[in-house]
Amino acid sequence: MSFWRKVLLLEIVDGLKLTFKKMVSAKPVTIEYYDKVRPKPYSGFRGRHALVRDDKTGDTICIGCLRCVKVCPAKCIHIETEVDKAAKRKKVVKYEIDALRCIFCGYCEEVCPVNAIVLTEWYEYVGLTRDDLYFDKEKLLQNWDEFIAQQDRPYFNPFWKPRGIPIERLPKRKREFKGV
Repeated sequence: MSFWRKVLLLEIVDGLKLTFKKMVSAKPVTIEYYDKVRPKPYSGFRGRHALVRDDKTGDTICIGCLRCVKVCPAKCIHIETEVDKAAKRKKVVKYEIDALRCIFCGYCEEVCPVNAIVLTEWYEYVGLTRDDLYFDKEKLLQNWDEFIAQQDRPYFNPFWKPRGIPIERLPKRKREFKGV
């Protein structure tokens, strides 16, 4: 019997019957995205990049340590700093991220000692040109403002206080962080 099934290609016919039956009788599994259902991302989802804005100065809280640049496997972060002689510290002049190269691993967010870079929970962003997805410092700060304005709860980043690490081993900024 199995020889004749192979010769007459009955397995293929059985498969086509099943496919046609499912095509006709089953409900569609496609969800109409914009019209009916808009999924809410889980806490900790890695979406659009943003630089956290300092409420006092209006600038980024980034200290220019370049750890994010060093740890990025995609090499999509570019930072230029200069020394601010009045404040006696580094100041970030240029902070750029090429989102098309980014693999959204979250290493930059995890390694930042002052919680300056964030992968927000914002996933609905597109660009018609390559430049639309190349974020400079101003665009990254604007991304933060847009993201925080839409939050109905305080923003919690799981990388800011990782589990299993004693609080004494964290940098001062991470020890004192209360939430935005």
